[in-house]
Amino acid sequence: MIDLKDIKDPAFLKDLTINELNDLATQIRSFIIDNVAITGGHLSPNLGVVELTIAMHRVFSSPSDKLIFDVGHQAYTHKILTGRSEAFGTLRKHGGLSGYLKREESVHDCWEAGHSSTALAALAGYEIARVQNNESHKVVALVGDGSLNSGLSFEALNFIGHYPKISPAIILNDNEMSISKNVGTLAKLLNSMRTSKPYIKATRSRFMPKLFNELKIRIGNMLRGFAKNMTIFDEFGLQYYGPIDGHNIKTLIKYLELIKNDKHPSVLHVVTKKGKGYPFAECDNLGMWHGVDPFDKETGEATAKVPENTLSWGKLVSLYLLERIKRDDFTVIVPAMINGSGLRDFQDKYPDKIIDVGICESFAVCLSAGLAQSGKTAFVPIYSSFLQRAYDQVSHDDARQNLHVIFAIDRSGIVGGDGETHQGIYDIAYLRHIPNIEIVQPADAVELFALLDYAFDHTKKPIAIRYPKGLTGYLPEKVAKRPIIDHPSWTVIKEGKSGHLLAYGENVKRLEKALAEQDLDVSLINARFIKPLDTEMLKHLKASNKPLFVMEDVTRISGLGSAIMEYFEELGNTTSDLTIFGLPDQFIGQGTLDEIQADFKLDPQTILSNISRKLKE
Repeated sequence: MIDLKDIKDPAFLKDLTINELNDLATQIRSFIIDNVAITGGHLSPNLGVVELTIAMHRVFSSPSDKLIFDVGHQAYTHKILTGRSEAFGTLRKHGGLSGYLKREESVHDCWEAGHSSTALAALAGYEIARVQNNESHKVVALVGDGSLNSGLSFEALNFIGHYPKISPAIILNDNEMSISKNVGTLAKLLNSMRTSKPYIKATRSRFMPKLFNELKIRIGNMLRGFAKNMTIFDEFGLQYYGPIDGHNIKTLIKYLELIKNDKHPSVLHVVTKKGKGYPFAECDNLGMWHGVDPFDKETGEATAKVPENTLSWGKLVSLYLLERIKRDDFTVIVPAMINGSGLRDFQDKYPDKIIDVGICESFAVCLSAGLAQSGKTAFVPIYSSFLQRAYDQVSHDDARQNLHVIFAIDRSGIVGGDGETHQGIYDIAYLRHIPNIEIVQPADAVELFALLDYAFDHTKKPIAIRYPKGLTGYLPEKVAKRPIIDHPSWTVIKEGKSGHLLAYGENVKRLEKALAEQDLDVSLINARFIKPLDTEMLKHLKASNKPLFVMEDVTRISGLGSAIMEYFEELGNTTSDLTIFGLPDQFIGQGTLDEIQADFKLDPQTILSNISRKLKE
């Protein structure tokens, strides 16, 4: 048995027998389960590609050959084979091993991403550079079937299949899932390719000599052509091979050698089982085991217990929608995040009122505009970092036409273990300057329901309701007695004479608690409408001639504080007595909210200490 901690480089794989490679796969799979059970992370995607990743590193020679992983959330085996197993205890932790590929971690990580469908476009860039430099290495992209739904992937395929002199290799990891079950025509096409009897018979016949392996593929292609069952990849001008068993290392090596030597752009269709080797994950067809918190590997139960009278923000949104649908007609548009957005119960009860479009954020937003233009209300729950992929549609198609689309921006603010690619700290900046749009953020469950009422009943504009990842308190009796919010307004949480502290979202509650523990005579304002501003209250605060302080849960650039400065400037009444506490102009790594706030001196206690010091100056 190989000690995984002794692995420094994948070159050793070339000297192992098939049996030894299979033993290594079993060992790595157990290692991943054991470690992710403690740290949390992407479990099912990684369990599904153990053999495939081993075979890739056996056939190709990283880092000279470029191995590009789409998203990168399925690269744990790659990390192990490139010498990082010893650091797995720090996976997704503050200052630890990234849950995705990270160029600064290893020379074997040539491409880093956290969002899907970027690999094929990157592959094209790497391959053109290779040809221009007259180099002989191979450029390979591992792409999941769910990622192919994206328009970016189709744009790249269209380019790759017809650009001269290039010969990249695409490995299609087909597990019938992306995050949750794949949807759409492409998923059906792949399914038909997997189950085509003539093709399976031709490509997997036991009666042909092994030396005719390539001939078997050609025969399969001919049969498919005679049956007029050309694949979408053939139509794009790529050489298609497969489908093959993604857990048979011997078969994988043969076919990978084939595409390695192909002088044309090629696609190898590999069928894998997402979650392979862990029964709970293998039986999951809903995506519940895609990304997980720490769990007991024997029972599958989460190790962290949910405190009493708390729910996730996404679950609260789902509860609201379940009540709202009984008296109102609307359609929920979701880009592949049914589970992540807490909408499984809604889908089960009202399947005709929710549309999962797959990993197609731009399409989801443009679709919502078409619905709204037709007099329908569209509700679009989408992660903050995913909505930025659809910026043009928000601006050009929804806001420009002033259409009533309700965006529920999940994962706003610091998100934890997913790090730079998923931090929800830019949406205020990229939305606030767009005309017509409104942006709000509730401080608690009661205000969430009240602002959702406002979004459905009172505004006719496009509106974005921000809320963070994590849990918040929930008492149904309090939510039932929620106030009516019928126009953009702020509220005063605490009166004070020395200055005014403005915040929004959960920071309001954190600051309220911290102020109760300190003798600091400042008012606390819940600025729940980030756009439009409560200009009447702002005029009142300005007239008091007291210092203003703004706490952001995003970057200082273009947040609420910037909006207030711009408003005062419009009035010809600029102020230098405004202090903004927010994240700096940089990408923020992984870590808990408390850790990130401490890093940048944004924890409530430090902020109040800084305010106290400034008031004494």
